Amino acid sequence: MKKIISILSLVLLSTVATVQAADEVRLRLNWMYYGSHAGFAYGKDKGLYKAAGIDLDIRSGNGSSSAHRLVANKDSHFAYGSCAAMVNLAAKGAPIVSVAVIDATGTEAILVRPDSGVKTVQDLKGKKILTTANAGVNTFFPLVLQNNGMSVSDVNLTNVPDGALVSSYLQGSGGAIAILGGLDDKPAEIKANGGDDPVAFAYSDFGVNQVGYCISTHQDTLKNNPGLVERFVRASVIAYKETEKNPDMAVKSMADIVGGTMAEEAGVAQARSVLDVTLGILYSKGNTSRKLGYHVASDWEDMISLMKEFNDLQTSNPSSAFYTNQFIP
Repeated sequence: MKKIISILSLVLLSTVATVQAADEVRLRLNWMYYGSHAGFAYGKDKGLYKAAGIDLDIRSGNGSSSAHRLVANKDSHFAYGSCAAMVNLAAKGAPIVSVAVIDATGTEAILVRPDSGVKTVQDLKGKKILTTANAGVNTFFPLVLQNNGMSVSDVNLTNVPDGALVSSYLQGSGGAIAILGGLDDKPAEIKANGGDDPVAFAYSDFGVNQVGYCISTHQDTLKNNPGLVERFVRASVIAYKETEKNPDMAVKSMADIVGGTMAEEAGVAQARSVLDVTLGILYSKGNTSRKLGYHVASDWEDMISLMKEFNDLQTSNPSSAFYTNQFIP
C-alpha cells in the first residue's frame, strides 16, 4: 500500500522538533477554508505539525490584510495571505515579514458574467464590479485599469461581504456584472453555485507581475523564537510537497476538519479544482531549482517596483527587507 506521508518527511521534521511539550501555534488564513488551504489541513491531519512540536490551531480570516494585521497585533503567530497586502502593511510599519511563499505567482483576475456582453476590459466602463474590503485582489486592480487607459473612477467598484460576493454576482445584484477574485477559487465557486464559467481578465495579462500568497510572521517571533519559525516553515513546506503527491487525500483532510458542505461530493470537487490551481503555481519561472517556499529575489523586486510605481508604495527599503529565505529547507 502506498504510504501517505513519507518516512523521510517525518525524519526531517523530527530533526527540528523538541522533546518539550508542543508549542501552541495559531495560523490565520486569508478567508474561510477553500482548496488552496488543503496543504495546511493535510499537515495538521497527518501529524506533520505535531511531529515538528507544534499544536496547530488553524483559524479562518477576513481578507489578506486582516490576516497579516492579526499577526502584527500578535493575535496569530503566522498568516497565509497576499504578499502584496503584507508588503503594504510592512511598509507602513507593521512588524511582519514573509518566511515562505506558497502561491509563487498571482492568480488575481476580473471575472465577468458571460452574458454581460463584455469582451474587453474597456467594456467595463460604467459597469458595477463587486469586491471585498481588505482583499489582496484590490491592490493591483488600479494598475490593470491604467494599462487599459482607465481609472477606478471609470467603474462602479462596490464592497460586499465575502460570503455574499459570488451570490451577488450570480444574481446581478444592483446591476453587478463582475467581481474581483482569484482564478484559484472563484471560478470553481461560481460553477458550484450553478453559474457558467466567467470571462476572466487575468491581471498577469495586463502588466501585473506579482508574487502570490505567502506565510508571514511577526519580527519578534523571528528574533526571539527562530526555532519555532523554522519548524513551522519546514512542516508547511513538507505538507504542501505531500499534498502535491496526494491532492485527493489533502482535500479529504480539509473536508474532515471543516465538515458541512465541504465534505459533500460537490464541495470536495470544488475544493480539488481550487487546489489544482494552487499546486500549479507553487514555483515561479524564476525558481529554477524548484525549491518550495523560496522567495525569488527578481520576483519580489518586480512586485515592489510595480507597487511603488502604480500603488504609491512608500518605502526606502529594498525588496529583500520584506522576506527571508533563512528557514526554507
